[in-house]
Amino acid sequence: MTRSSTLLKPVDQTLLRGEVLARTRVTPHMLRVTVGGGELGDAFVPRGADQWFRLFVPRPGQDALHLPPGVDLKGYARYLTMPESRRPLLRNYTVRATRPGEVDIDLVAHGELHPGTVSAAGWAARCEVGSPVALLDEGTTFAADGTHDWTLVVAEESGLPAAAGVLAALPRDAHGLAFLEVPTREDVQPLDAPAGVEVRWLVRDDPHAVPGALALRTVTAATLPAGRPYAFVVGEQALPQGVRRHLVAQGVAKTDIAFCGYWKHGARPGR
Repeated sequence: MTRSSTLLKPVDQTLLRGEVLARTRVTPHMLRVTVGGGELGDAFVPRGADQWFRLFVPRPGQDALHLPPGVDLKGYARYLTMPESRRPLLRNYTVRATRPGEVDIDLVAHGELHPGTVSAAGWAARCEVGSPVALLDEGTTFAADGTHDWTLVVAEESGLPAAAGVLAALPRDAHGLAFLEVPTREDVQPLDAPAGVEVRWLVRDDPHAVPGALALRTVTAATLPAGRPYAFVVGEQALPQGVRRHLVAQGVAKTDIAFCGYWKHGARPGR
């Protein structure tokens, strides 16, 4: 994962146990799992924007969620040395929405990319109400300070929850552009964006296209507004890297660009 922005991390980080409260299909390529209860329902602090977290869930065949003893480097080292029969699946995700005691997590629904790969999307497709989970809040990366003239948001479907959170957190008088790429027209979602932010949905309609390539082509060919922007770009690694390179070439300061590569096309997912 490549990342560059101001990290606004919680002062105190604690693994919060909870459970699955509901599972729904939002669009053909997006699943939503609502979690809460236990420590998670009582202690999770919503921070808005692109609040992200580490998600711990059981692997197939595990009858319980075994967590590492801590969240520091020693705890992570213990996690890595846990036998696979006990080690939980660990992945990073972004909060899609919160309500008192509940957190919505949106996950891209896709088939297994490699035989034997264990994925969070697979967990989301099979989890049931009451299934155990744990979250570790990692804070936010979106750090616009209100001094910019407009906001640019760019994402493909893996970054759509973060983009949605950023758009919802913008001041209602904000101006800007959002380029959001999705696999099909049916994957377009209603979003809470300020009236002054134009949301442009980009539909691939090509199952063989690399996610993010359409968004990258569109942004680099677009005529962008004048003034100083704050850019938030996330998704498949080539998208944020390419958009950042283009913006810097256009004179945008690197400090005015928050970007993160969530995954890399063609790379074998970790187990």
